[in-house]
Amino acid sequence: MDCPFCKAEMSEGSKFCANCGAHLSRVCATCGHPNQANSNFCSDCGASLNQNKPASSATVRQRPSSSPGPAEHRQLSVMFCDLVDSVGLGERLDPESLRDILRDYQHRATKIVEVAGGLVARYHGDGILAYFGYPAVSEDDAERAIRAGLELIKDIESLPPSPEKLFIRVGIATGMVVVGELVASAAADQPSIVGGTPNLAARLQSIAEPNTIIIAPSTRLLAGGLFESRFESLRSAQVPLIGREEEVELLMRRWARAKHGEGQVVVVTGEAGIGKSRLTLALQEGLAAEAHTRLIYHGSPYHQDSALHPVISQLSRAADLRRGDSPDQKLAKLETLLAPTAENLKEALLLLAPLLSIPLGLQYVPLDLTPQRRKDGTFNALLGQLEVLATRQPVLMILEDAHWYDPTSLELFSLAVDRITGLPILLVITARPEFAPPWPSHTHVSTVTLNRLGKREAEALALSVADGKEMPKEVVNHLLSHTDGVPLFVEELTKTVLESGLLNDIGDRYVLRGPLPSLAIPSTLHASLLARLDRLAAVKDTAQTAAAVGREFSYSVIAAVTGLPEQDLRAVLNQLVAAELIFQRGEPPDAKYLFKHALVQDAVYASLMRSRRCQIHAEIARVLEEQFPDVVASEPETLAHHLTAAGLSERSVLYWKLAGQHASDRSAFVEATRHFNTGIELLKNLPDTPARTQHELALHIGLGAALIATKGHSSIEVEHAYLQAHALCRQMHETPEFAPVLLGLWRCYIARSQLHRARELGEALLHLSQLNDDPALVVVAHYALGNSSLLLAKLPEARRHFEAGILHYAPEQRRGPVFGSAQDPGVACRSYSALCLWLMGFPDQAHTRGKDALTLAQELKHPFSVAFAQCCFAFVSQFRRDVRNVGDQAEAAVTLANEHGFTAWAALATSFRGWAIAMEGRSEKGLAELQQGIADMRAFGAGIWLPFRCTMLAEVFDLLGDTEASLQSLAEAQILMDQTEERWWEAEIYRLQGTLLIRHSIAPLVEGETWLRRALDVARRQAARSLELRAATSLARLWHDQGKHAEARDLLEPVFNWFTEGFDTPDLKEAKAILEELNGKTM
Repeated sequence: MDCPFCKAEMSEGSKFCANCGAHLSRVCATCGHPNQANSNFCSDCGASLNQNKPASSATVRQRPSSSPGPAEHRQLSVMFCDLVDSVGLGERLDPESLRDILRDYQHRATKIVEVAGGLVARYHGDGILAYFGYPAVSEDDAERAIRAGLELIKDIESLPPSPEKLFIRVGIATGMVVVGELVASAAADQPSIVGGTPNLAARLQSIAEPNTIIIAPSTRLLAGGLFESRFESLRSAQVPLIGREEEVELLMRRWARAKHGEGQVVVVTGEAGIGKSRLTLALQEGLAAEAHTRLIYHGSPYHQDSALHPVISQLSRAADLRRGDSPDQKLAKLETLLAPTAENLKEALLLLAPLLSIPLGLQYVPLDLTPQRRKDGTFNALLGQLEVLATRQPVLMILEDAHWYDPTSLELFSLAVDRITGLPILLVITARPEFAPPWPSHTHVSTVTLNRLGKREAEALALSVADGKEMPKEVVNHLLSHTDGVPLFVEELTKTVLESGLLNDIGDRYVLRGPLPSLAIPSTLHASLLARLDRLAAVKDTAQTAAAVGREFSYSVIAAVTGLPEQDLRAVLNQLVAAELIFQRGEPPDAKYLFKHALVQDAVYASLMRSRRCQIHAEIARVLEEQFPDVVASEPETLAHHLTAAGLSERSVLYWKLAGQHASDRSAFVEATRHFNTGIELLKNLPDTPARTQHELALHIGLGAALIATKGHSSIEVEHAYLQAHALCRQMHETPEFAPVLLGLWRCYIARSQLHRARELGEALLHLSQLNDDPALVVVAHYALGNSSLLLAKLPEARRHFEAGILHYAPEQRRGPVFGSAQDPGVACRSYSALCLWLMGFPDQAHTRGKDALTLAQELKHPFSVAFAQCCFAFVSQFRRDVRNVGDQAEAAVTLANEHGFTAWAALATSFRGWAIAMEGRSEKGLAELQQGIADMRAFGAGIWLPFRCTMLAEVFDLLGDTEASLQSLAEAQILMDQTEERWWEAEIYRLQGTLLIRHSIAPLVEGETWLRRALDVARRQAARSLELRAATSLARLWHDQGKHAEARDLLEPVFNWFTEGFDTPDLKEAKAILEELNGKTM
């Protein structure tokens, strides 16, 4: 064989070159790993070294092959060197002398660069461009570039001035570039690079003083010896846990408490690579001999917006669900998993099978639940399963990488944190420092922060990685100075040293085979990873493809995407597993693989060219669509991600829309919002076509609905979403989506009490319904107009709309796309017409209409409509001063609204319940609940009904004897009324103001009388007969007390005589009593 360094011929099996003394090794043709010269198999990948007679290699630093390979991303240190005053030299010297000087200068520079391990890429006249870090990566490329520059200056300075003294300038910069097969020319035998680093090096050179070097900050950072890389470990158990004795002891103490029924939570936080996962592995090892149940959940950066992804993955693993299983097989496996722990197996299957995208058989009738009810049921089923497991034996529950959990999973596990207090469960959560636990502080929750290892601990860890064999002192010191106590760095960099071929294993220890070159220890973990991948060149493409698939990938997907023959693919994956870049669970074709750490995946993925990334993601998307419809159905966001990364924005938008709808159906509204927004952002780069407009409209409508659930009807975000949709509808002219958009906007403005805008939208809805001859939409439009008119105190107009809505309504006309999860329009028209009827002087008809609305809602079995009708019936009962029925309806509405997550109705019903409690004599308790209900409404921006609720507060404060607070509440009601134009309760606000002033003698009687007269005028102008009766009664009482009996009777009698019903209500009874007293006085 030949020495690759000096090309001298050597006998087969030689360990050193007899000509130049270089130590020889056999390079594995499969993975590129250097091995002992007499080895028969590769010590890294196990491949035979005798196949195809691979060439040997010298372990001393040699000039790497510079043949351009496939283009890729690389971190390079670039040196640009230039002669000072070369133009002047050309003027002062003859051409031949100048040529000799340039040739000598280039020869010296090339030799120095190559000795330092660099590559001279280009000669630019008297300038030289050199790369450090390509085609082979070393840990100290930046340092070697600086040393080469210094050596070149020293060499030039040592030259005699023959014929002239030479000076050079050097600039060095470090950064990411694209390097490889970039120049399509046969003459381009040296690689070109693209990026700002070469230009920066040239600019730095141009401002340097003669015979000096200027380096970029990025180069200075690397040369300084402190190298940081964000990395986290999923470490194997081959390396013992070192330096974490206290933390392990704490976990064991918490376990001891937990298994005796005192549930415990421990949150383990720390930077990437600090050993959080290794700590949980040590806990599992410590409990191996104890009977317990172990549940492990993993977070994934690709699934931060996939609702309950950690739970779905855990259940799939526990049930052993496989891609080839039929739906019946999957359902049977899930049933087998749940049967021992489910209190109601049928219900658990009905809830959890859809979660896992398992079709239900014909023997099961799907549950007819609202999204919120389904989510609550799913949570209860999962937590119930956990509780049953805990009754049988203690449970160890581990949540890995919680900082990547989706909001719905965090919501579920927050409930778990609360529930485990009395159960034998230890919950261990690992997360990075930025993770903010969503649950409040609890006495049973502990936090452990992992710090970096000390020098002794780090050295012990390195020794452990080396199987207890001592390494040379200079190697250990160099290693420790570059790892800074991060366990993963220590482990990975030690492995790199052991794999480099620089150390000789002499049994009980390692010795250096020669001087310690800087390449032995990569300066950063990123460089270490690239170096290991370079040694696995034959499998690099597959690793990059797997990285594009995701941190976790299946054999079936990677096989379909790569198209490799089965034998070749298995060999490639085995090499990646052997190199500990990925972990394997199961055997092909059912095997699952996991990158050792998410940042390992990131680094592999980052080395791909953008064009190659697009190709891979496009292929992944094609494979998923054609061969994995179950994944597309259950995780449309996964396909959407790959289509987006492939640059196929038009197709990806469709799947982001489906992902948003899928998340909304599961009540995962936070994730749904993100999916819809992603689709909307992608649309901005697409051409303006009818199809694009249609997609954008659907996305904004979906976004608006999702935001209502998370932000409330009145939020700015909801308004913006529907305004965008409204603009698109106008652009499209005829579109069926116009109705839900108008309705969404109307709900937003009515909730804010922006009544005139809401009324305009109601008119637009009515026009649209008449234009399209849509009976169902007619009902909705009349409800919207009636509601707006009612709040604006246009009572006759409101009544006409409500009656028209009732006339046109038929239950079978109700349809989901228009009405969504809102109240049934027939129920709404009846409920609000009940309020209108009472205001207009028909208290008995109002009671009957309110009761009919509630009955209809209950017949429809629509919880939202039931809660709505109960609140409206409480309104009517409050008008009629029927305290008991107010309390009954409010209590029922609070229960139902809390059960289904109807926050607005829960808040309104709470305020009614507080008022009823106060009226029954428990004023302080009632006041607190009334204030809580009002605060809850204000918290999500609702302005509707606020003036009315302020009068409720005024009444309760008056009962408590706090006249000042009562008057303040009325003053606030007037301010709100003026701000919103919600004037339907205006007369009663003025009446209460006047009666308070008169009763407590706070102001002259004439001021109180003025308020009562104003109330009377307003009520008459609004045709609010019931409020007119109240104002007339209060004013008649005042005049009666002043001796103006005739005036009082003349005022009250015609108002009272107008009424034809409601004579058993307190208002009419009071008026009648005063009239009888007045008639006695005037006879």
